[in-house]
Amino acid sequence: MNIIDIAKEVFDIESKEIANLSNNLTDDFENSVNDIFNCRGKLIVSGMGKSGIIGKKIAATMASTGTPSFFLHPGEAYHGDLGMIGVDDIVLLISNSGETDEVLKLISFLKSQDNIIIGMSGNPNSTLAKNSTHHLNIKVSKEACPLQLAPTSSTTATLVMGDALAVALMKLRDFKDTDFAQFHPGGSLGRRLLTTVEDVMHKDNLPICTKESGIKEIIQIVSEGKMGLAIVMDGDDILGIITDGDIRRAMESQEERFFSLKAKDLMSTNPKIINSKAKLMEAQTMMAKYKVNSLLVFDSNKLIGIVQIYDLGI
Repeated sequence: MNIIDIAKEVFDIESKEIANLSNNLTDDFENSVNDIFNCRGKLIVSGMGKSGIIGKKIAATMASTGTPSFFLHPGEAYHGDLGMIGVDDIVLLISNSGETDEVLKLISFLKSQDNIIIGMSGNPNSTLAKNSTHHLNIKVSKEACPLQLAPTSSTTATLVMGDALAVALMKLRDFKDTDFAQFHPGGSLGRRLLTTVEDVMHKDNLPICTKESGIKEIIQIVSEGKMGLAIVMDGDDILGIITDGDIRRAMESQEERFFSLKAKDLMSTNPKIINSKAKLMEAQTMMAKYKVNSLLVFDSNKLIGIVQIYDLGI
């Protein structure tokens, strides 16, 4: 068997196990979602080994999609960190076997606090399942590992079940892209959804000419402006815009009279404008719609800047 065939076999095994996972869903899934949605505290996720690694990802996904959550290592919890768990918190315990000692040791404390326990295991008859408020069955019939030892299909199933919880909660919360951006202000999405055009626009020494400006003056203005364009104005009124592309096309099509051309002969009279308070996402959408790289920025019907596609950070 060649390497590509091995990869395809892994994909096939794991995809079939994920497809079968829906057969494991019971009312416990819906009850888990509703309890987390109505929770006044946090969702705390805990698990050992590979289950713990997947648990960290589940907690991170929850936290970034509107459900306050963090991962708690069961070993550390049993040696002092149980104090992180409040009475209003819900605890998601993950163990594929449902018999992981470090995880089971937490149950007595959680029950003494009356915490809701969501157990996630591959054995609905396990100790974890029997001691959980709700149990999510992540049983798989086959690991992708040829020795049936390394967690592969089972960890993928755990991850997908966690994603299903997170997505269901997102829909209940009507969680939007702007909400997502609030938790990701440093990412490109957060930048586009939270930053305004005013924050990134060019506002000093704008490349402006009049309708009577000659071609040599226009070229100089475009060159010095370093934005590939010149704005044609009459006082505070915008008459049009000239791009370096307009100049090149005129040079090719009107070679004989090129140096006698004026701004009014070159300009496009319908430049695209945007309000200074608009978000970068809106600017990106406009640029894509009209197939332009620059927008003129207005505030109170007055030109105050230029924003270009290079300013959007995309």
